[in-house]
Amino acid sequence: MQSPDATPLLETRGVTVRFGGHVAVNDVSIAVERGAVTGLIGPNGAGKTTLFNTVTGLQKPIAGQVLIDGVDVTTKAPYKRAHLGLARTFQRLELFLSLSVRDNLRVAGDIHRAGTRGKADVKAETDRLLELTGLTDVADKDVSDIPTGRARVVEVARALMTSPRVLLLDEPASGQTEQETEDFAAMLVRLAGEGLGICLVEHDLPLVMKVCSQIHVLDYGALIASGTPEEIRHDPAVIAAYIGTEEVA
Repeated sequence: MQSPDATPLLETRGVTVRFGGHVAVNDVSIAVERGAVTGLIGPNGAGKTTLFNTVTGLQKPIAGQVLIDGVDVTTKAPYKRAHLGLARTFQRLELFLSLSVRDNLRVAGDIHRAGTRGKADVKAETDRLLELTGLTDVADKDVSDIPTGRARVVEVARALMTSPRVLLLDEPASGQTEQETEDFAAMLVRLAGEGLGICLVEHDLPLVMKVCSQIHVLDYGALIASGTPEEIRHDPAVIAAYIGTEEVA
C-alpha cells in the first residue's frame, strides 16, 4: 500500500557515477514503491551493483540525489541510511559460515537492537523470520553445511532482522534450485505484501517477470527502459540489449 502522498520508499534522481573516464551510472532515476517488488535488470557491467552501492552510501555520485521516503540521504553515511530503514544483500555471500543459521540472524538482531531491546525480543524475531523465510528446518545447521541456494535465503532473513523498510537484493536467486526459486518468489511476494519495498537485481528473468510490478533496465550505465513486466518483455531496446529473441515466461 502506498502512502497518501505516494512518496516512493526509495528514489534516485539523476544519479551519475564516474570511475576515472568511465561513466558507470549515467543520469539514472528510478523509484521503489512500498508494498511492491521492483526489478533492476541489465547485462553484466550495466551498472546495477554500482547503483546499489550508491544507494547504500558505499559509492559517492558526482551528480544526482538518493532519497529514502522523501529524505535526501545523498551525503549521509551508510549507517544513517540503515537507520532510516535501508538494508541489502550482496552478490557474494556475506555470512558467518561457522555459525548456525539461527545465530547468523541473532548476531544481526543483537547489533541492530543494541541498547534498545532485550534478548527475548531478538529470539522472538529470529524465530518469526526463520518461519517466514522457510529456514526452520536448517536453523541449527552451520551455514557452511547448507546448500548455496538456502544460504542466499539466510542472507535475506539476516537483512530482515534490521527491520528494514527498503530491501535491496543483489542476485539473491544465484545457486538456487528450481523449487528453491519458486519458494523464494513466494517469499518475496509475502514480504512485499507486508509493506516492504524490495528492489531486485537478478539475471533469472522468469523470476523477475513473475514477482515484479515495475522493472527498470540498465545498459552501459544508462536507463533504457522502465515499465511493467509486459512492457519490458516487448520493448525493442530491451530485447536488443538484454533479453534477446527468446520468449521469457
